[in-house]
Amino acid sequence: MTTALQIPSNANTNACPKCAGRPRSSERAARLHELVQTAGRLFLEHGYRNVSLEMLARECHVAVRTIYVKFGGKAGLLHAVLVANRERFFNTRGMEQDQRPLRQIVSDFGAHFLDLVSMPDALSMTRMVIADAPGNAELAQTFFDAGPKPTRDMLMRFFARPDIRAQLRDDVELDLLPVFLLNCISGDQVSYLIFGPAPQPRAEALRQLELRLELFYRSVLRAA
Repeated sequence: MTTALQIPSNANTNACPKCAGRPRSSERAARLHELVQTAGRLFLEHGYRNVSLEMLARECHVAVRTIYVKFGGKAGLLHAVLVANRERFFNTRGMEQDQRPLRQIVSDFGAHFLDLVSMPDALSMTRMVIADAPGNAELAQTFFDAGPKPTRDMLMRFFARPDIRAQLRDDVELDLLPVFLLNCISGDQVSYLIFGPAPQPRAEALRQLELRLELFYRSVLRAA
């Protein structure tokens, strides 16, 4: 299944139509969505290093030049896959504007993030990057810039909000909080990557998440 990498669109993306003459804007958008979906599927099936631009172009009936023009090459196309996937789960401005209590905001974010990283395709993509990144600095940077970095930046902006900062202990280093929180949410990341998420009801996964988040709150929040 490719749930984690499906790119939502109101346009028809079931095929890459071949049209005579200049395609309409809706058709061009459909082709780009299909190209991103196809790229995500091929990266997972064959690995990043084994997917060529020619393979991508052939699968979706576009010219290699189109990939360069629209995405800047293979790394840019991977970036588009990751960004589209991330945007399905996160409102990038939501935490900066959300006026609910801190615990409520963080708990909701935690549940969304745990759902994302637990999906089979998200795990497969991470494993692929870990396998290929040591010999491909461009892949490593693309993955970081499209996934971990914007999530960490979003959390940093949230914790830096004056009303949120006022609830944190004075000795807490803000720049450590994003990674600390993400680690608390993810739990045993080594087991996740090796074995995948433990088979359990979602309610139990959320219960364990709240226990880990409680440790986070006790570590960083001012005493009541």
